[in-house]
Amino acid sequence: MKATVRRALIAVFVVVLLGQLAAQRWLHRGTAAAGRGAAPVSMRFADGELHMGRLTLQACSIGGRQGDGLPSLAAWCTRFAVPEDWDNPGGSRRIELAVAIVPAAAASPEPDLVTFLDGGPGGAAREDYPAIAAALAPLRERRAILLVDQRGTGGSNALDCPALQAPATTPTQRATAQLTVADQPALMAQRLRQCLMQLQAHAAPQFYTTTEAVRDLEAVRQSLGAPRLDLIAVSYGTRVAQQYAARFPEAVRSVVLDSPVPNRLALLSEHARNLEHALRLQFAHCRATPSCAARFQDPYATLYRLRERLQTAPVAVTLPDPVTFTPMHLMLTAQDLAAVVRFDAYNELTAALLPLMLDEAQKGNYVPLLGQKTLLTTDLGDHITSALELSVLCAEDADLLSPRPEDAHTLLGNDPITSTQAACRVWPKGRRPADFHAPFHSGLPVLVLDGELDPVTPPSYGAEIVAALPHARQLIAAGQGHSVIGAGCMPRLVQRFVQTLATAQLDAHCLAELGPVPAFIDYDGASP
Repeated sequence: MKATVRRALIAVFVVVLLGQLAAQRWLHRGTAAAGRGAAPVSMRFADGELHMGRLTLQACSIGGRQGDGLPSLAAWCTRFAVPEDWDNPGGSRRIELAVAIVPAAAASPEPDLVTFLDGGPGGAAREDYPAIAAALAPLRERRAILLVDQRGTGGSNALDCPALQAPATTPTQRATAQLTVADQPALMAQRLRQCLMQLQAHAAPQFYTTTEAVRDLEAVRQSLGAPRLDLIAVSYGTRVAQQYAARFPEAVRSVVLDSPVPNRLALLSEHARNLEHALRLQFAHCRATPSCAARFQDPYATLYRLRERLQTAPVAVTLPDPVTFTPMHLMLTAQDLAAVVRFDAYNELTAALLPLMLDEAQKGNYVPLLGQKTLLTTDLGDHITSALELSVLCAEDADLLSPRPEDAHTLLGNDPITSTQAACRVWPKGRRPADFHAPFHSGLPVLVLDGELDPVTPPSYGAEIVAALPHARQLIAAGQGHSVIGAGCMPRLVQRFVQTLATAQLDAHCLAELGPVPAFIDYDGASP
């Protein structure tokens, strides 16, 4: 599940930029204050370095990748070596994890560390932190933030395979869209074998699972002096958080699960039905708004008419690259339509564009949809490590998946399941603990955040998790999609929860101000 579909908004950029400047000022102040005893014993500055436990961190910048629209942020970084195979530490190669600490604004911060667990599978916490920095800013007032790129991502021995991630812009790649269903698995198997050959010099993919990542995090924590962690997890990261908290409960102080997946869930198993449910709700808002209903009538019906047309005849279109403006010759298939709609539905802002883009395509203007396809291909290729995703799915979920006849005619259908199962017949399979899919039971304080219109982790998942926990509470953000920790007053609510560890006493009335984003009537926006 993609937890890092970008929100390239000016307001977010400004908030994050201000956070960067504040962090840079703190770095200078923190180093100077070290001699006056302002920093806690567990966090010591000396000679321009940060010392925590057995680790020494250097000043660095994180994030700020080309095309993000977000700045790099000041932090402290180090490399931390772990065995690739935790069950055979003396007989396996060692890999390095990329670790960063983003300092608290307070001169004397709290001893616990906020720990951001990224989504995906495939998101790298250090690289994706700038996108969530504004949401975590209230927490940074009194707490430092720990970021560890999960093994196989970012700076942690990334499982990068260009053949799996490259956008389909060459004639050979575009031809793939015209292959028969029978031909596509063979081509994918060939690409997977090429990927495995590329990886074999530095990685054994069967060891890049959630279970291994959990052990990595605990090793990092121990080396930092064993502080307690406040886990802030988004999407797939909520699986990591639940696994970690179950195995190392003494290491955890609090847990925030944003857009969570229950432990019992096999990833991908319910994607098709969840997307259909969310689209029906999102498009119902359009039909309930007179200006939107008059302009687009029934976007859900339009979507399925368009899909039927593309199933019969994919469309070839030439358009400028939205980033470089060089001409691109692209195919739009029914599968592309499903991918664009699915990922645009993740975010309430991009979801507001769907009725307009579908209407334009129905009238023969496919450029808006293809532009979204190109942006998504570039974004996901840069920020989601497909090989890491396969390592997780093949070890933890694939054997539990089976196509559902009732999903066959939905927008996604059973393609995500059948393609994953086919890939996992080629990809090395890691180990899964016997209790991996057992429900999460814990006495820890847990706050669950859900978006009403989330197309991949609906609020029913959060309710299921909360029902099994004695000190948990669910907050639902009305009209919002996937990943809602930055919505409205949610950052302050999360801060209060982490500070007080109270759930029942948390006053969440401010969330009533949230609601769906009105659909764009034209490219100037929603109707006044």
